[in-house]
Amino acid sequence: MTPEAAIDILKEVVTFTIYICAPFLLLLLTVGLIISLLQSIVSIQEQTLTFVPMIFIFAEVSIALAPWAIRNMTQFATEMITRMGSSG
Repeated sequence: MTPEAAIDILKEVVTFTIYICAPFLLLLLTVGLIISLLQSIVSIQEQTLTFVPMIFIFAEVSIALAPWAIRNMTQFATEMITRMGSSG
């Protein structure tokens, strides 16, 4: 495998990782921001009020997006294995 091919594969892996993680991270960021705003409005500074809803939201989103994520990861893994096998 040439260095250029290895760099190309690494770029695709990093891009794909961002593609898979982005929906989870953006949703949790939004939920955290909303909860922080609500906490500052009502002057409640309890740390568990931030983490407990985020855990439940993450679990629900994980269940909802599991078919999409598994399908994409399977396609990506198949593509990468095929590319690595054909390159050398």
